[in-house]
Amino acid sequence: MNKFCKRVVSLFLVFTVTVFLNFNVSYCIVASSDEQYDGIDVSMWQGYIDYRKVKDSGIKIVYIKASEGTTYIDPYFEYNYKNAKENGLKVGFYHYLTATNTYQAEKQANFFASVISGKVPDCKLAMDFEEFRGGISNSEVNDISEVFLKKLKEFTNKDVVVYSNLNHSQRVFNYQLAQKYPLWLAYYGNYNSLTNVKSNWDTWDGVQYTSKGTLPGIDGYVDKNKFTKNIFMCEESECPNVEKPEVSEEKIIYYTVKRGDTLWNIANVYGTTVQNIVQLNNISNPNLIYPGQVFKINASDEEIENETNDMGHIIYTVKRGDTLWGIAKSHGVTLQSVLEINIIKNPNLIYPGQIIRIPIVGNEEINSESNSNINQRVTYTVKRGDCLWNIARYYGVTVKYLVNLNGIKNPRLIYPGQVLFI
Repeated sequence: MNKFCKRVVSLFLVFTVTVFLNFNVSYCIVASSDEQYDGIDVSMWQGYIDYRKVKDSGIKIVYIKASEGTTYIDPYFEYNYKNAKENGLKVGFYHYLTATNTYQAEKQANFFASVISGKVPDCKLAMDFEEFRGGISNSEVNDISEVFLKKLKEFTNKDVVVYSNLNHSQRVFNYQLAQKYPLWLAYYGNYNSLTNVKSNWDTWDGVQYTSKGTLPGIDGYVDKNKFTKNIFMCEESECPNVEKPEVSEEKIIYYTVKRGDTLWNIANVYGTTVQNIVQLNNISNPNLIYPGQVFKINASDEEIENETNDMGHIIYTVKRGDTLWGIAKSHGVTLQSVLEINIIKNPNLIYPGQIIRIPIVGNEEINSESNSNINQRVTYTVKRGDCLWNIARYYGVTVKYLVNLNGIKNPRLIYPGQVLFI
């Protein structure tokens, strides 16, 4: 084959692959119907709302935050629901999803369903999943979303919708999810000109077009939306009674603010939310915190997929993308010890959902190591603002591993200049 023919074949292959990869991608997002309604979405941030004035201003639909995680109920949820309904507004509910695995996703779907038990939503139940914690991959985000939405439909027998910004609709949520569930899009611009825009959705049932809307009856800003007729439930009926899921008891810890801290960073480190910290500490301005300030924080003891059994092992459920080497490293043990305890012959052959036992790193194991091994370890010098959780996450080990290895008595008490073995 001469060079010209090879070049033609190469160009053809490139063109074919490009077409194939973009076959399922939409280049415009339009309203799913020309029949549209003005709406808002609200939470504790709007405080007490005069819904009569809101309705008189032309608003037809109000989406109300119901819950977050597995324990948090918006303090204005009942008030917002009762008064919006009494003033003839169409009502929808949304849940702020914080799950980092499918187990948590199912628990949160259960919790959301329990919070709205006995209520009559007019609009599809919304999943608000916009903050992906714990370094989860796009694949894991979609698995979590699929479980949450599927379980929510099972618990409530209600239609659901995905709330997403444009970037996540393009790069995070996949085509398969978009084919199953409609979109409530957050896009702060001219939503009627979303052409030549890649997305896995080609239509929206709702679009949130500003976070700085103003309305009579509401003090301060409120999110404004346009919704199509497709946002409504196929039929209006009471949500079935669902019991709350069992979750681990939360403990209160105290955190002293350091220079450079933000509420978002603090919440992320302790696996909670800004709203939880704000509510627990009666913070009037979340953007105004100062060094030396002490906050109460709900720190959950919940170890979702890493539960210790009676044999002194950790039970770990394999997730998509896991490797045995990565699992062993993250728990501070050797690959060989994992292979032996699970009688695994091929370390390259594991599958999602597989249960693996992991030996617990104990003080006796660490103390038995030779001084030469200790001296060969990586060391880390603590900097101002560090915590063991962040250091452990950075090096792919557990906090327990660092505590045992370094003989730390109080995991919450480390200081700048301290040298840790990794």
